[in-house]
Amino acid sequence: MPRFAKSLFGQVVIALVLGVLVGMFFPQFAAKLKPLGDGFINLIRMIIPVLVFCVVVHGIAGAGDLKRVGRVGVKALIYFEVLTTIALGLGLVLAFVFKPGVGMNVDVSKLDPAAMSTYAANATKMTKGGTVDFLMGLIPSTVVNAFATGDVLQVLLFAVLFGCALTLLGERGKPVAVVVDALSLVLFKIMAILIKLAPLGVLGAIAFTVGQYGIGSLEQLGMLVALYFVAVALFVFVVLGVVMRIAGFSIVKLLRYFREELAVVFATTSSDAVLPQIMAKLRHMGIRDSTVGLVIPTGYSFNLDAFSIYITLAAVFIAQATNTPISMSDLLTILAIALVTSKGAHGVPGSAIVVLAATLHAIPAIPAIGLVLVLSVDWFMGIARALGNLVGNCVATVAIAAWEGDIDRARAHAVLDGTFSPEDEPLAEPGSPVAVAQAH
Repeated sequence: MPRFAKSLFGQVVIALVLGVLVGMFFPQFAAKLKPLGDGFINLIRMIIPVLVFCVVVHGIAGAGDLKRVGRVGVKALIYFEVLTTIALGLGLVLAFVFKPGVGMNVDVSKLDPAAMSTYAANATKMTKGGTVDFLMGLIPSTVVNAFATGDVLQVLLFAVLFGCALTLLGERGKPVAVVVDALSLVLFKIMAILIKLAPLGVLGAIAFTVGQYGIGSLEQLGMLVALYFVAVALFVFVVLGVVMRIAGFSIVKLLRYFREELAVVFATTSSDAVLPQIMAKLRHMGIRDSTVGLVIPTGYSFNLDAFSIYITLAAVFIAQATNTPISMSDLLTILAIALVTSKGAHGVPGSAIVVLAATLHAIPAIPAIGLVLVLSVDWFMGIARALGNLVGNCVATVAIAAWEGDIDRARAHAVLDGTFSPEDEPLAEPGSPVAVAQAH
């Protein structure tokens, strides 16, 4: 068997091609393959809450310095806001330069409001309580409920408190730290087993999509979709490329390192499907556990770069398509509202449309019913959204680790250059009980 077909990346690519072919030639059969994709994603999501808890607790307890942990958290939030603002601005600029909606002359009265009913209801829930409700939502009703619902931010809050408590306990907390560390190894091993099912998940997801929507679904709004893909590519290779260069690394090498995960996300449009593997690979690069454990889970809700581009690009597109004039104050309002609504969108059903509806809710000038225009191609745009968000969070982790001095640069360069072969066991924090045990 060729080496390409033996690799996970090769198997995922082959599954992608097979999925497209099955969807094109056997659409009815392809529609029945949806459970393969859904099942794979659910299997991965099953271990995410506990894995995030273990990595964050182990990272904080291993760091032994709560000031360092707090410093990393503050730097991460600053980084997220700066990059999100740049992404929102890029979406606005490209929309005005290329004018994807100009000439469509859509009659708003002829659009079907029924298609937006569910999204509008969720958007109202998002905007009704504002910032206070969002912050209160970070606190779980019980610890068990946080894990049961799979709310990553709630799990993260409890994990930070748990890790801080272990650190303050000192020697008395070490036995618990050893158990948490060992449990994380078990979970990473489970993840290694589950990721072997990725080709099946990819086959089911892409076959269903092509069979359900057809390749021709892009024709009507092709300009918008193409422009969005270009926008995300520009952001990744130019903006994130500069960030990586400042950190001392190459964006191209980072993308090559995560090629298997990117292929899975491309097919499933879900970055959740690779979250455990992403965390494992970042740790393997030599980044401190506490940094990986804080930046990645937080970034999944607060650092949605490609999502931010989508909000502003789609908002201006709807205004152009419906011949709605928008003023500079409207644009500034879009930017300000989107900075808030884009946070915490992760995990919201139909999050892209819901957040866009919540954003437009604050700008009466743009008809919210125009969201119907992008519904038919939202899945295709979701590919670029998921890919861009994933790459953005990987770059954020590397950048903040470099900023804080939490990365083994020699190891990272060796891993990205392909001269450091992956190990079966995940990287243990230097000096940790597991690391000592592995050394013997």
